[in-house]
Amino acid sequence: MTDNVLSSNQRVKLRTDSLNLFYGSFHALGDISMEIYDRSITAIIGPSGCGKSTLLRVFNRMNDLIPGVRVEGEVLLDDFSVYGKNTDVVSLRRKVGMVFQRPNVFPKSIYDNIAIGPRKHGIKRTRQLDEIVEHSLCQVALWGEVKDDLKKSGLELTPGQQQRLCIARAIAVEPDVILMDESCSALDPESTMKIEELMFSLVEKYTIIIVTHNMEQALRVSDMAAFLMIGQDRIGKLVEYGPTIGMFSSPKDKRTEDYITGRFG
Repeated sequence: MTDNVLSSNQRVKLRTDSLNLFYGSFHALGDISMEIYDRSITAIIGPSGCGKSTLLRVFNRMNDLIPGVRVEGEVLLDDFSVYGKNTDVVSLRRKVGMVFQRPNVFPKSIYDNIAIGPRKHGIKRTRQLDEIVEHSLCQVALWGEVKDDLKKSGLELTPGQQQRLCIARAIAVEPDVILMDESCSALDPESTMKIEELMFSLVEKYTIIIVTHNMEQALRVSDMAAFLMIGQDRIGKLVEYGPTIGMFSSPKDKRTEDYITGRFG
């Protein structure tokens, strides 16, 4: 478990300022301002349909793939505008990797699942690719389980191994931030525990943002928590944001207390 305490000089890695997001005429996210700290784990929590995954996808512009999406306000990565006119989205997604709810393993070998990203970014030498594959698999504690079967299809791995393979693929291109969208919800308890343990080791190098419905998981793994919900206007808004332990022990908003204690959601 993390100590859930951020140092006083913790650097801000990502920042949103008056963020609004629209799907056509539908106002999905409203006036969200928050700071996400470097090398910390931030959990985005809230009831279904409040915009948690939409907010997560803002950080690497995955929402751009949906027709009619419009973003207003500011999103900054290291003080660089994520939605600026000159932003290279391919480079952005290299810096901000994503792991989805269900393992999206490519129908390729374990080796090629990891090497595909570095190859796209110009790395061709076999020795260098071998080193990247081994290092990435070691970081997710999968190397010992698959090192003799790297030519085997990634689809033959267990769901838990597949999710760790997807995390290894994300970190193979050396991102700054890892986004994890309900990445444990389709896994058994043992695999979930392995992913959570993995977060604790990865946060020493990466900034991690997770979406989770599991309040116990949010409390176990995250340093900071952001609680979203929708009001009568159907707009997803940030109700409360702060250190996880403080939010769970003495929430500032009655709606936060009602949610984390299971009164709704």
